[in-house]
Amino acid sequence: MNHNQQSNEVRHDDENALSDFLASLTDYTPTIPDELVEHYLAKSGFQCPDVRLTRLVAVAAQKFVSDIAIDALQHCKARQAAVVRDKKDKQQRDKRLIMNMEDLSKALQEYGVNVKHQEYFADNPSAGLESASREE
Repeated sequence: MNHNQQSNEVRHDDENALSDFLASLTDYTPTIPDELVEHYLAKSGFQCPDVRLTRLVAVAAQKFVSDIAIDALQHCKARQAAVVRDKKDKQQRDKRLIMNMEDLSKALQEYGVNVKHQEYFADNPSAGLESASREE
């Protein structure tokens, strides 16, 4: 077999795989609803009647959000592991993971999304309670 025939076979296999994937999108129900994806696609000036393309965008968005959540979780675990090491007197390690805005911001930054929050942003439930109790 020469190189040209091999590349044609690979291209044919790729086309078959793409056709199979697009056909599977017809029956797939993504986490992000079609209506929401269509709204944002239309808002950006893109319109396509093919539901498979809408679902392909939904799957890509779902993957993007999932990757960010996984990265934020890794930042959270690293931050909380550092806190536990600093508090060696703590006998029982708290196994709950509490993700905060700092974890999410670091994860988003890795994907080129810069998040800036206002100074009054409360990152934990007790933020602002200490000053309120002093005023009373």
